[in-house]
Amino acid sequence: MKKIKKILILRLSAIGDTIHTLPMVAAIKKSYPDCEIGWVVEDKAELFVKDNPLVDHCYVLPKKIWKSRFAPFKDAKDFLRIVKEINSQKYDAVLDTQQLFKSAFILPFLNIKRKITLTGGREFSWAFSNEWVKASHKLFDKGYHVVMRNLELARHLGAEADAIEFVLKEPSDAIKKRVATLLHGLDASLPTVVLAPSTTWRNKHWPEEYWAQVLDFLDGKVNIIFTGMESDMALIGRIFALAQAKEARILAGETNLEELAEVFRHADVVVSPDSGSAHIAWAVSKPHVLTIFTATAAGRNAPFGPKCTALTPMINCYPCMRKRCGQPKGRENICATFIKPQEVIDVLTQVLG
Repeated sequence: MKKIKKILILRLSAIGDTIHTLPMVAAIKKSYPDCEIGWVVEDKAELFVKDNPLVDHCYVLPKKIWKSRFAPFKDAKDFLRIVKEINSQKYDAVLDTQQLFKSAFILPFLNIKRKITLTGGREFSWAFSNEWVKASHKLFDKGYHVVMRNLELARHLGAEADAIEFVLKEPSDAIKKRVATLLHGLDASLPTVVLAPSTTWRNKHWPEEYWAQVLDFLDGKVNIIFTGMESDMALIGRIFALAQAKEARILAGETNLEELAEVFRHADVVVSPDSGSAHIAWAVSKPHVLTIFTATAAGRNAPFGPKCTALTPMINCYPCMRKRCGQPKGRENICATFIKPQEVIDVLTQVLG
């Protein structure tokens, strides 16, 4: 490792997986503070990489732009420009943590001697590397956390990787001011609970009527904040329609991801399904993160530690890791209804005291 002065990270997406890579980078940087770190990331996850104090160079693949403009020649020209920029830095090694074709296809374009990945990659991604680290578990092992898997690469480089540390960039004064404005008027004498009910997979959603019962329990006891995208307003509206409570601060569509992280810094508890929101709240390290799992594996994805709680369904088909339920008619998405509102309420009661 003494000869490695520059390391490039390949971790393009998604938000949660990008965050799960940060402890690996922190371990490398802590053991080798003079090592320069570069990171290739897609635009939808760049906010947690660009200007991060751990990362010296950030290379953003603008996938949203490429998908929207349908200009293959121009896209290829942009891609080659990014590759040229990367190669100009003369990295000693590149770590492919994604282990899928979407990241591995970049490797042949890189003039980097050591192309390192773990064994067990999918979609023939391993064939694009030239240095393979024997992984202790399979890539999608349901009981082995992604963070721990990534740390194996740090250890391969000789870094000490016993502690799990998330490092995010400090919020700017503009972000602090913006969030302070959004949260103005909350009762400072009460705890603050953020409900982030939305996620991308249908199978990961918790029933709206369950959220409504939790909302009613919290009503009058805490400051309640709903977060999400603007498109989640309909979901939040349906939750309110099922609840007796009518008071909450609705921030859906009001924040970008950096501002959302700052909102979480003001929270005592964040309640979420397995989603980017849960992982951002974990990385912030301030609130207690209560994650409700349905189809995905808590052992692989859940925030963990003394300020984290993961609730999982105790059924034979869990975790299926499928976007569409494979159960027969009448049993579809039974995992979504297994965790009852009272279980969430019990955790909230304990955490809030």
